[in-house]
Amino acid sequence: MTGPQRAAPADPVTPDADAPDADAPAPDARPDGHARHRLDEVIHAPVRFSIVAALAGVDDAEFATIRDAVEVSDSTLSKQVAVLEKAGYVKVRKGYVGKRPRTWLELSRDGRRAYGSHLEALRAIAGG
Repeated sequence: MTGPQRAAPADPVTPDADAPDADAPAPDARPDGHARHRLDEVIHAPVRFSIVAALAGVDDAEFATIRDAVEVSDSTLSKQVAVLEKAGYVKVRKGYVGKRPRTWLELSRDGRRAYGSHLEALRAIAGG
């Protein structure tokens, strides 16, 4: 009777000289690759995209105006504006009108640039 058979140790894997480098970017990740690679992940989320689009047409806007235009709750708008502000795309200014506190939102220069690039990528994907 023979004992249990053991598998022979595997040969160490040697890299194939013709194999693509695992750390190299995918061919479609080049700047001249597919337009989806140029989409801005911060702006691409539907609510954030809507906020940026609403702000793109004005110098600044009150928080409530954007909330109503985008049709979200105060809490949702606040959270999404915080993401845009952290990315440097939106400036938040607080103040008062009379005795009432107000918050104004403004698309920053970087935000306008990112929005324009994002729109160009969307148009390229859509074939326009």
